[in-house]
Amino acid sequence: MTMIKETKFFRKQAEKAERMARATSDEEASQNLTNLAMAYRSQADALKKNKKKSGKKAGLKAKEKS
Repeated sequence: MTMIKETKFFRKQAEKAERMARATSDEEASQNLTNLAMAYRSQADALKKNKKKSGKKAGLKAKEKS
């Protein structure tokens, strides 16, 4: 799975978890699903951040070789 697809996957999972959290009347389940959504978003953000870092490193290496 590519980095972009992974990021989209985690964001979509977060959206699903939030929808389920709103749909359930069980307070504990709702809170657990909300926490899960936050974890999915954090994972997507971390992947995006790492992608930016690796992109900058690749750019610096290319400049060094020139």
